[in-house]
Amino acid sequence: MDNRITIIINDPPYGTERPYNALRLANSLIKREGVSVAVFLMGDSVTCAKAGQKTPDGYYNIERMLKPVVRRGKVLLCGTCMDARGMTEGDMAEGCSRSTLDELTELTISSDKVLVF
Repeated sequence: MDNRITIIINDPPYGTERPYNALRLANSLIKREGVSVAVFLMGDSVTCAKAGQKTPDGYYNIERMLKPVVRRGKVLLCGTCMDARGMTEGDMAEGCSRSTLDELTELTISSDKVLVF
């Protein structure tokens, strides 16, 4: 039986280290056998999934950190939060999906652990 983990991120991609640390953990978790990971981005964190991020050499890139999670788990963005920031599905990094609070509710109920950053 899978250990289901949901990670909720609230902060913008840069300026704090919460998304960075949350995605470090997500990327570590997805390497484990029997663990499924869903990352839900809400509030300013929806911009973590903005395609085309260009960061200085030697600086972490949140969009790149999402790619392994997309491949082995899922990355969901709050649609209401996207709308409030003028972000469209065309702005999202590949493999990320627009979602709803109802889907987050279902994830929360079905998860073994919910971590909030």
